[in-house]
Amino acid sequence: MTMWTAVLLASIICVALKTIGYLIPPRWVESPRPLRIADLLTVALLAALVAVQTVGAGQAVVVDARVPAVLVAAGLLLLRAPFLVVVVAAALVAALLRLWGWAA
Repeated sequence: MTMWTAVLLASIICVALKTIGYLIPPRWVESPRPLRIADLLTVALLAALVAVQTVGAGQAVVVDARVPAVLVAAGLLLLRAPFLVVVVAAALVAALLRLWGWAA
C-alpha cells in the first residue's frame, strides 16, 4: 500500500464516519449516558495527552523537570489558584530545577 492509497482510504473512512454521525437519531445522542461518556472521554484524552507530553521523549520515558512542574501545577489547580499563577509557578519550578541541575 502506497502513502497516497493510505491517505485516500483514511479520507474515505473519515467521510463515512461523519456521514454515519449525521444519520444517528438525535434522541440517542441527547440522552444522559452518551453525554456523560463524552464528558468523561474528553477528560481522559486530555489527561493522557498531558501524561505522554510530560514523561515521553520519542520512544523513551524521561523523568526530568517537567514531572515536578506538572505536580506543582496540579496542586495549585486543586487549591483553585488562578490559571496564570499555575502556569507561572510550574514554569518557575521547572526553570529552577534545571538551573540547579537537579533535573535535566
